[in-house]
Amino acid sequence: MSERGPLFNDNKLKLGTFSANCSSGMAVTQIEDRWENSWENNIDLVKQCDEAGIEFMLPIARWIGYGGATDFHGNVLETVTWAAGLLAHSKNIQVFATVHTAYNHPIVTAKQLATIDQLGGGRVGLNVVAGWNKPEYDAFGIDLQEAHEDRYAFAQEWFDYVQKIWKEDEAFDWNGKFFSGKGVYGKPQPAQSRIPILNAAGSEEGRKFAMRNADFLFTPVFDYGHAEATVADIKEKSDSVGRDVGVFSFVTVVCRPTQKEADEFLKHYADTNADWEAVDNLMTLQGMHAQSFTPEALAGLKDRFAAGHGGWPLVGTPDYIADELEKLSNTGIRGLTLAFVDYAKEFPYFRQEVLPRLEKKGLRMPVK
Repeated sequence: MSERGPLFNDNKLKLGTFSANCSSGMAVTQIEDRWENSWENNIDLVKQCDEAGIEFMLPIARWIGYGGATDFHGNVLETVTWAAGLLAHSKNIQVFATVHTAYNHPIVTAKQLATIDQLGGGRVGLNVVAGWNKPEYDAFGIDLQEAHEDRYAFAQEWFDYVQKIWKEDEAFDWNGKFFSGKGVYGKPQPAQSRIPILNAAGSEEGRKFAMRNADFLFTPVFDYGHAEATVADIKEKSDSVGRDVGVFSFVTVVCRPTQKEADEFLKHYADTNADWEAVDNLMTLQGMHAQSFTPEALAGLKDRFAAGHGGWPLVGTPDYIADELEKLSNTGIRGLTLAFVDYAKEFPYFRQEVLPRLEKKGLRMPVK
């Protein structure tokens, strides 16, 4: 088995990308040069990120889009297949598969990820999703459990089952509340001693699940005070159960040579040409069926949702972007995902201008 992957390197601030497998990425916009989630573009992006020393790529698992003029996230590359392909086209980067516990059987998921981890030489990650999006449950013909504790009880048994399959050398029987199986085993086992686990959660039940199981909690932050409070809360909760769970969040990046250029582009894609119907649909579903955002936060975040699915907006020059990333790191956040309107076209400038600034600040080491 391999040592732990790039997510556990010495960089103070880990960086990744988010939602490159989805149409339009994170920008709910109608402009023509928004992100096209083609396979060719994803290969281009993973190679760029791999060469730049970016630690990971994280996909969103979506089965039903959000409507509007663009049907935001109506075109989505399935995440397990996506992860396998990107690992085959890269050398160092960690690639996550995002898996809904409600739609994927533990035996199948365990086998898929172990196979992918062998393929990538120990670089796959698992993002566990208990589920929240009712239209997707409807599409699968499954009832959405309204109580969070019920969803997470199911997710916990699912996760325990997967972990046991990865660890056991001999066949075993499983007799749980939600799953049962006889003579179960899974070979090959993952190449990593432990596949890194990420969990996105805002509810109390969700955070308890993350404290028990995840290496990193993925959660939105709304200002520096909220970020510090979130980090402190997660540290206290994870310390209480004898674990070390890091906090990851997500940002939207518009990096340009001047502040004026950055502001003008933000207005162009996230105001003048926003897909407001899709924004409203996304925010309504988040408010009804998820607890990642409070009602108060949702009410004041419409522009942020148009710009980047609710992500923290970083809009400005390379110096400004680097300074803001440093401030976020100083709150105790260990990692951030980056989203661009067009990832593959905009990342080279970020790599050229922002990454060296982060190295000078001591947040990241130069790529060897």
